[in-house]
Amino acid sequence: MNVLDDVRYLKPLQALRSVRALIANPENTGEVFKIIEALKGGSLPRAVARLRADPQGQVLLRDKPAILPLLSDRNALRALPEGSLGRAYLKFVESQYLSADGLVAASEEAPRGRDKTPDERWLADRLRDIHDLQHVLCGYGRDELGELCLLAFMCAQTPNRGIAFIIFMGRRKFRQDAPHIDIDACVAEGRRIGQSARWFATVNWEQCLGEPLGKLRAELGLSDPVLYRDTIRRQVTDSCAVA
Repeated sequence: MNVLDDVRYLKPLQALRSVRALIANPENTGEVFKIIEALKGGSLPRAVARLRADPQGQVLLRDKPAILPLLSDRNALRALPEGSLGRAYLKFVESQYLSADGLVAASEEAPRGRDKTPDERWLADRLRDIHDLQHVLCGYGRDELGELCLLAFMCAQTPNRGIAFIIFMGRRKFRQDAPHIDIDACVAEGRRIGQSARWFATVNWEQCLGEPLGKLRAELGLSDPVLYRDTIRRQVTDSCAVA
């Protein structure tokens, strides 16, 4: 896909409307998918081409495993060893009243192009389905700062104009509403972690759910989000002091 074809598929006005709606209601996950769809351009074909060039990626594209049914089976997740990725994921989604199917429903709010190849559809769905797994692995909460830092991680791993635009607008809002937070440093930290870690698209997550979380984080090259955690800790301390 050349540059002109890439630009032709961009829908900036739709993206701007959705960003405004997302800023007004950060819980409206459907708007995130609308932004990504409006600005995706050729990011997905490029990601698929990159996956095809990776030996493990080739196997995944051939087999097209489905992580969603495993993430939706809470009884099976509960039976996994304590301290495993699957158990940590279960604890996370239950504490936040989330479900794997909820992301699917939110993504369906965005009109998705019918021009995707089977490989592109599979990768797009997989990147969507592992979103909350990434929260658990990276150590980011579902607070606004945590979501923005995780988006920076994701964009470093799999470049996407839509996600980059959300980050840009989110940073601007943080500078206005929370000038005491060094949002640029926190986002940069998320980007660095994403750049240094193994590309999550090449991981067979179906085989990882029973693995110890700490061991898996080390194998994936994930460093701790120190700035993010320090910022959240200070916010909690300040709130307690005021109370």
